[in-house]
Amino acid sequence: MTRTLAASENLYGGAMAGEAGLAHLRWASRLLDSQANNGVEAGMFEAVGNLAGVVAFSAFDVGNHDAAARCFRFGLWCAEQGGSWELRAATLADMARQAIYLGKLDDALSLIEFAQVRADRLSATARAMIGVVRARLLAMLGRHDEARAEVDRADMHFVGRQAAADPPWLVYYDEAEHAGSSARALTPLAVAEKRPDDAAERLETAIRLHSDAYPRSRAFSRTRLATLHMTIGDPREAVHIGHRAVADAAMLHSQRMNEELSKLVRSCEGHLSIPEVAELADFAASAMTNV
Repeated sequence: MTRTLAASENLYGGAMAGEAGLAHLRWASRLLDSQANNGVEAGMFEAVGNLAGVVAFSAFDVGNHDAAARCFRFGLWCAEQGGSWELRAATLADMARQAIYLGKLDDALSLIEFAQVRADRLSATARAMIGVVRARLLAMLGRHDEARAEVDRADMHFVGRQAAADPPWLVYYDEAEHAGSSARALTPLAVAEKRPDDAAERLETAIRLHSDAYPRSRAFSRTRLATLHMTIGDPREAVHIGHRAVADAAMLHSQRMNEELSKLVRSCEGHLSIPEVAELADFAASAMTNV
């Protein structure tokens, strides 16, 4: 059930997965009242908490932030009841992502640093993922040297990961996801220094490596690469990348994707005298879906 909902969200955005997921989550939560031995009970809390995280992120993706917050809190409670440090950390990281989206950077920093508590109990993949989220926050707060150092640490954790041992909720965090997420953390530094190289290379890696199971992630990376080139690189290169990105994004029902398209449109404003850029801006604006 959880795997199917997560796959739907990655393929189409959060709209369908969120609606179906809430009903499944209500049903699954009743299982927690069942009598079971400690091992089975912990597994049930973990499974329901994982489902809650998928439903929460689906709601977040379409902009239903109240529902997302409720489900994230429930998922966190399940993780704590089940004694799952890995699920606790992953849930706190997603809560931090939502707080960043809502502009609550101090709250986000507290959440991601809570996720780092007892990092010795977390897999290398989890530590890499959490480190990248923290790096993104530090970069947004203007703490660029700290952000770069955090990305370097995350890279080292990622190199040491053992993917086969990762829990189900970390399956998505593969080489493509790490490249795209770390690029996002490095983008404020690239813009400040007017040097897109590292961030752009990581985004290109993400685009190349994302499988067809993650078209939303690939569309995010393409759109961010187009925006980066439009902001501090070659506008004509941005147009070439941007048209493919917008075509991909138009297939998704995701408020977060709409926000990325809005950023691309805004980045075009300084180059609207170039006809191809003006055309891309119109194309991107028309591709935003009603979620």
